[in-house]
Amino acid sequence: MTPVVAIVGRPNVGKSTLFNRLIGERRAIVHDSSGVTRDRHYGEAFWNGFDFRVIDTGGYVPDNPDKIVASIRDQVDLAIDEADVLIFLVDVRTGIMEADRAVAQMLRLQDKPVVLAANKADNQNIALDAAEFYEFGYDEVFPVSSMSGTGTGELLDEICSHFPKKEADTAEQPRYPRLAIVGRPNVGKSSLVNKLLNDERSLVSDIAGTTRDSINSMLKYYNKYYEIIDTAGLRRKTRVKESVEFYSTLRSFKAIRECDVAILLIDAVVGFESQDVRVLKEAEKFNKGIIILINKWDMVEKDNKSNELYINAVYERIPDMKYIPVLTVSALTGQRVQKLMELVDKVLEERQKSIPTGKLNKFIETITQERPLPQKRGHTLSIKYGTQVKASPPVFAFFMNHPYEMPANYRRFIENRLRSTFGFEGVPITMVFKEK
Repeated sequence: MTPVVAIVGRPNVGKSTLFNRLIGERRAIVHDSSGVTRDRHYGEAFWNGFDFRVIDTGGYVPDNPDKIVASIRDQVDLAIDEADVLIFLVDVRTGIMEADRAVAQMLRLQDKPVVLAANKADNQNIALDAAEFYEFGYDEVFPVSSMSGTGTGELLDEICSHFPKKEADTAEQPRYPRLAIVGRPNVGKSSLVNKLLNDERSLVSDIAGTTRDSINSMLKYYNKYYEIIDTAGLRRKTRVKESVEFYSTLRSFKAIRECDVAILLIDAVVGFESQDVRVLKEAEKFNKGIIILINKWDMVEKDNKSNELYINAVYERIPDMKYIPVLTVSALTGQRVQKLMELVDKVLEERQKSIPTGKLNKFIETITQERPLPQKRGHTLSIKYGTQVKASPPVFAFFMNHPYEMPANYRRFIENRLRSTFGFEGVPITMVFKEK
């Protein structure tokens, strides 16, 4: 098993900055205000022959009755349960605070190795102040600077000393399909992830915007593995006023660009909005598999025709995207969530589909006889042959005379017939017309 390291501390000591330093990329949001990190989220790190996972957690504040703060405490507790080694992070510039003492007291109850790191030790003089933290009773305090990386080598050496010794695994790690759960705030993204995982991995609240960072989780479903990304809620640009929320939005679109299948959640009560169309176009632009989920279906008054009418209303808003499957679900009750995973497998399969060149050229012959290409500037357009040059996502190249004069409506005709003949449900198709 890959060792797990959790970073724990009071708010605003630099946990997310250290997390980014250890994993070598800017995945966690870093901001001067406290409480930015609310969920626990994960990254992969490597040091001195060891691969391990790092968990970033929210700031631990004891005895605060606030709903969000209490949920953060629950997330910290879950991270501690998962971890093999704990990093207790403090701020050398502020010195010991009561909240640090509360964290220290909580960690004394854990039967796990704890490494005490004094962050923001940006020079040697400040690093000397870390001696104050020996009050907590640890054998060693590691002064570090998450911003510059000073001292992190010694910290990592100490962390790795607590890992079980084993031979390095040189086998290449498998790459599992990535599913990005995206949508506007408060549509039930975290609830859906938790239902799929049967776990409280993501912090769930009825307060819009609870999830600000993207969180990656591994899902095993019928002996298949998937990486699920629960993203922050997407809002119209005019409503993204906080810089924190602005960067959350950037990360949500980054998740779309890096996923294999984008799953757009829509609130059945609120309905399909222009922001949802924008998300779909972003996923289509990057040729991702796409699924639309109408969540909170349990809250809709309905009869035996409601499902069909609602789906048709969605398609009326996106007439050029009718290839995207739409499914009504309830993340709360689990209604049709199993069908979602069946649909995910179907879209992944369609995205990898490859059409043999002979079959594709027979298709071209059939459709051009059914609907001959038009004449342009005194000459008849003609497709000589075609081939699928790429799968996952599918890309087709058509070789013809005068490709720049191919009408847009005939391009749409070819795509529609490709779909009706070969499928590609939930998958954007790229068509390139080249001169021959």
